[in-house]
Amino acid sequence: MSSAYLTLTVVELTQETPDAVTIHFERPDRQAVACQPGQFLTLILPCGPGGKKERRAYSLSSTPAEAPRLAVTVKRVAGGLVSNYLLDTVRVGQQLEVMAPLGNFTLVPQPKSARSIVLVGAGSGITPLMSMLKAVLREEPQSHVLLVYGNRNEEAVIFANQLRQLEQQYASRFQVEYVYSQPKNPTSGHRHTGRLNRTMLLRILEQRHQFPAAQAEYFLCGPDGLMVEAQAALELLGVPASRIRRESFVAAADASETAAAQPSGHGDVSTAPDDKPGSYTVTINYEGSEYQFPVAPSQTILEAALDQDIDLPYSCQAGLCTACRGKCLSGKVHLDEREGLSDAEIKQGYVLTCVGHPLTSDVVIEID
Repeated sequence: MSSAYLTLTVVELTQETPDAVTIHFERPDRQAVACQPGQFLTLILPCGPGGKKERRAYSLSSTPAEAPRLAVTVKRVAGGLVSNYLLDTVRVGQQLEVMAPLGNFTLVPQPKSARSIVLVGAGSGITPLMSMLKAVLREEPQSHVLLVYGNRNEEAVIFANQLRQLEQQYASRFQVEYVYSQPKNPTSGHRHTGRLNRTMLLRILEQRHQFPAAQAEYFLCGPDGLMVEAQAALELLGVPASRIRRESFVAAADASETAAAQPSGHGDVSTAPDDKPGSYTVTINYEGSEYQFPVAPSQTILEAALDQDIDLPYSCQAGLCTACRGKCLSGKVHLDEREGLSDAEIKQGYVLTCVGHPLTSDVVIEID
């Protein structure tokens, strides 16, 4: 296996809710695995037809300070091939193949900072936020953290015990605002009952004077509907876009990065809906080897490579996680989906092979 892949041993399982489990891993040699709060781990599991390996990305709910342990929290999804297989079969002592941690939706602790950090999540979107808040509380003693966490009801709250303990341990610096759309006991005095939408979020944030809207930093993670509502609320509060990070596994480029990114020494990237992919041979440079293979109009570059048994890195296959990111050195590539790349990355020629199609015969892509 290449250095992008690891074998990890399951060392503990924690039942968080009736349908969510935290899986704790270690390397067999107990060496630390490099990671940052907010990154994800891709599990490779033989649960497809005929034992075909399937890949799924799960955000780390652990922090680097917990090394040599890594943890992901998996929620059972109705009809979910991988989540159901994993939760039905995973056992302590089992070894799993994974890809090394990836992702740019990260929060890097700054020990001397005195920041106001607002985390907004719903359901299993709490997982990368949990990693972030634990890291900040531990390593930034002057920073304050507010978590706004939406769930269906009290029983659906992942990490309920941990969050309660952290609120007690860091009472002056950490607060959680729970929002329940269908509370089990509506008369028990919950402050926030209903859907976590822009009105609810505005009401919560406007009451938090220690989190001044324009100066706080915001990290959003959850379903698309929540992301739209939260973005709208922050716009109404006048929060600069540079202070908002979204869970699309990458960060939007800030203004200085965008200004500094000048196209040079690379091919072209297009997201125009009227592009017409053709049948072209693509060249991929990966881990010291060069691969050339044909790509049909109906195929993505990644699909064509996998058909040729070329083991390129990938995870979500939806253009979100960036595991398959490469740089187009020449030629032109069309992307079906661009959510996973910032404007700066696209200007610099970066592509995602899982949603990429060649538009010319001279496409060369280099994958780190």
